[in-house]
Amino acid sequence: MPRPEPVSSRASAAPVSADTESSLRFSVVNLVLLGAGLAAIVAGFALLGGHSTVLAPLLLVLGFAVLVPLGIIR
Repeated sequence: MPRPEPVSSRASAAPVSADTESSLRFSVVNLVLLGAGLAAIVAGFALLGGHSTVLAPLLLVLGFAVLVPLGIIR
């Protein structure tokens, strides 16, 4: 009578293709959001150099906290 094979405690996962899961694919929307974020950041720093105390921080927060993350995750 054949002996049964021991049961492994690790679950075997199907191999994931490196081409499909590890590459980032940016669309036009991503690039527009990233470009707008970069423009807002540059404008914010330029206004910060001109001693703007209201508009510069708003542009910097808009660029760093809203537009760039949206451009990456969208």
